[in-house]
Amino acid sequence: MQFTAHQIAAIVGGTIEGNPDTVVRSVAKIEEASEGALSFIANPKYEEYIYTSQASIIIISHSFEVSRPVTPTIIRVKDAYGSFALLLEKYNEIMAGSSKTGVEEYAVVAATASLGNNVYIGSFSYIGEQVKIGNNVKIFPGCYIGDNSTIADNTQLFAGVRVYRNCSLGKDVIIHSGAIIGADGFGFAPQEDRTYKKIPQIGNVVIEDNVEVGSNTTIDRATMGSTIIRRGVKLDNLIQIAHNVEIGENTVIAAQTGISGSTRIGRNCIIGGQVGIVGHIQIADGTRINAQSGVSKSVATSGTALTGSPAFDYKSSLKSQAIFRNLPELHQRIQKLEDTIHELTALLGNQNMEVKK
Repeated sequence: MQFTAHQIAAIVGGTIEGNPDTVVRSVAKIEEASEGALSFIANPKYEEYIYTSQASIIIISHSFEVSRPVTPTIIRVKDAYGSFALLLEKYNEIMAGSSKTGVEEYAVVAATASLGNNVYIGSFSYIGEQVKIGNNVKIFPGCYIGDNSTIADNTQLFAGVRVYRNCSLGKDVIIHSGAIIGADGFGFAPQEDRTYKKIPQIGNVVIEDNVEVGSNTTIDRATMGSTIIRRGVKLDNLIQIAHNVEIGENTVIAAQTGISGSTRIGRNCIIGGQVGIVGHIQIADGTRINAQSGVSKSVATSGTALTGSPAFDYKSSLKSQAIFRNLPELHQRIQKLEDTIHELTALLGNQNMEVKK
């Protein structure tokens, strides 16, 4: 598949400097690009590559100043990074098979299920009773959609996704391979004989619009009510979201994080990888949690930055780390002070004895 500079400029609203008929067939980083590749420069520290790159087309911002002649065709835009991201999105849609439609052989669709326009359902997928699927939904091979679930327009489920019964997925949602939506929450009641009795999990999972869920991430159904992922949330791979958790709008969470039951995460939070959050607490809007932190109590103040396990204020942690690094030196200084105090005490004691004489 190939595109000309003219076609690309039309997509991103750019201005061409060079040959509008220049053709590209691939995308690449500016330092690795070869002939026939499209690349971009958004950071000035990469300026040197614009003069040496073999890329055929390079996207740069209007503010980027070129100090000497360049060989590639240039497309100037308002935001080079954003424009390149838009092109990658279009490219990904084409390569991911977003144009596919219809129900493939060996897929099973219940008679009571309803499908919108331009829907694609891959082979070996199962669509249960009373499922409602919107327009332009893409369900790739090997997926399972449980009874009474709904999937809104333009949502994509990649191969091997499992959506249990009664769950709801909004518009423009992306769920990557191996993710499980709506498995039972971890609910067990201790018994007198030291066994555990399972508590039925009768709630569901609600995922709002424009959410992305990474591969092998699990979002458990609520015991009662709903586990809720608000619009714009981005979840990395290998994340565990427990029953009755609510994650606020536009929060992003990195891989291997675990959030325990009934915790509420605010809007616009940033949570690093391998963070552990206990259950039944609240995290304020805009909270930033450093990787491998353990959060054991609620965060009430918006915009708080946390680190460590147990997690505490980020700036205080940095000060503590600075002190910790200097502990050997501080220990030596304290020993010297103690020696000096002993010497002074002994000296004063001798002087007192002489005065008494």
